[in-house]
Amino acid sequence: MKVLVCGHLGAGKTTFVHALSQIAPVSTEEEMTRASTGVDHVALPKKVTTTVAMDFGRLSLSDSLVLYLFGAPGQERFFPILQDLAVGALGVLVLVDTRRLADTYPILQLVEDLRLPYTVAVNAFDEAPAVTDERLREVMALDSGTPLVRCDARDRASSRDALIALVHHLLTRTPEPTR
Repeated sequence: MKVLVCGHLGAGKTTFVHALSQIAPVSTEEEMTRASTGVDHVALPKKVTTTVAMDFGRLSLSDSLVLYLFGAPGQERFFPILQDLAVGALGVLVLVDTRRLADTYPILQLVEDLRLPYTVAVNAFDEAPAVTDERLREVMALDSGTPLVRCDARDRASSRDALIALVHHLLTRTPEPTR
């Protein structure tokens, strides 16, 4: 099963995939250069790398069920890559940083345009403002049926729980085939 992990630049996608992958994850992290100044809007002084193609991880749930995690880059200039990675995905986990909610809107719009079911996971960051679920649903215009969860992408168990929320959402949206 293919799952797409997306979110704005610096939302924690690479960290999330690395926390869950049972294999050495494939990562296309590169140092940010002056060439991205004015193109990638980063107000995070500690952010020195960015994903330029994708992150990939694998998580075996059983002998016959494997999740393939594809982390997409978050900058708008890489949206064509995100669209390509979405092909064949069953659903999307959208990571959000409450310090930069406005950066989430283009990602949410793209995911909705792709017509993939998704779950929003608010990633824990130091010094991030506390925002209630009700306020998050309001400012992100989330449908009441869209799951909203909290996670810490640095923590394997917390990341697993966010992924479980997405898988549960996918299972409850998809009717069982009739025999």
